[in-house]
Amino acid sequence: MASFSSSKLVVLLLICVMVSVFGVAIGGKFNEEFEITWGDGRAKILNNGDLLTLSLDKISGSGFQSKNEYLFGKIDMQLKLVPGNSAGTVTAYYLSSQGSTHDEIDFEFLGNLSGDPYTLHTNVFSQGKGNREQQFHLWFDPTADFHTYSITWNPQRIIFYVDGTPIREYKNAESVGVSYPKNQPMRIYSSLWNADDWATRGGLVKTDWSQAPFSASYRNFNANACIPKTPSSSSCSSNSATSTSNSWLNEELDNTSQERLKWVQKNYMVYNYCTDTKRFPQGFPADCAQNN
Repeated sequence: MASFSSSKLVVLLLICVMVSVFGVAIGGKFNEEFEITWGDGRAKILNNGDLLTLSLDKISGSGFQSKNEYLFGKIDMQLKLVPGNSAGTVTAYYLSSQGSTHDEIDFEFLGNLSGDPYTLHTNVFSQGKGNREQQFHLWFDPTADFHTYSITWNPQRIIFYVDGTPIREYKNAESVGVSYPKNQPMRIYSSLWNADDWATRGGLVKTDWSQAPFSASYRNFNANACIPKTPSSSSCSSNSATSTSNSWLNEELDNTSQERLKWVQKNYMVYNYCTDTKRFPQGFPADCAQNN
């Protein structure tokens, strides 16, 4: 059982109070809310800030990050993934803090041979420790049109959504000694890069550079979230003009959503760390009791 001091509890309660008072909603313009961080011109902000594209060729991929950091919230982004033969490519879209003890919440889209499904890889890191992978195939072609990929992050749970359908819920398991991301503000990051040493069929299928440049597109970003007043702060900025409902702070899955989650996991889950007996022959991680 992990110890949880009264001082830490007070800090967490203060965070929750500040979030409930100072949540802000931010929508849209990529040129206002994001900055391109690498790629030497391969990433582009278009249509007056309404569209962002990343591209990958044999020389380099590309990426961007949010200007703001967030401490809990509901993050939405629409993506249209690399079409055709995308084997070897990875489109990553995630929240992360910095440093060796960073927290992170991941969507990663692992490319495929034409006609095969994308693999949607999810993971949760806390205090630098991840290894909480679940993977899914999707029930639609994610390259044909834009689809909404969302993360709800609050002190009790993290919920991954695709077009409003929950695909994964990761619950706070501090009660059994497992750390949970709750103290470190995180930025949004995204990148398109070559990972053909592992991304497609464990690295057996390599990137076909004759198909390059590969491209992914983004639109309709929205963050209903807490923005800390200063970097690494646990209190949030007040912005009365954009204050909005903070229902995400206590969001949980109702019965209908629980049934939709079970449907996805029964029909489309292709890997779950909490059922991998070869990886964990001595027993599953402690958080699996609450997250399986």
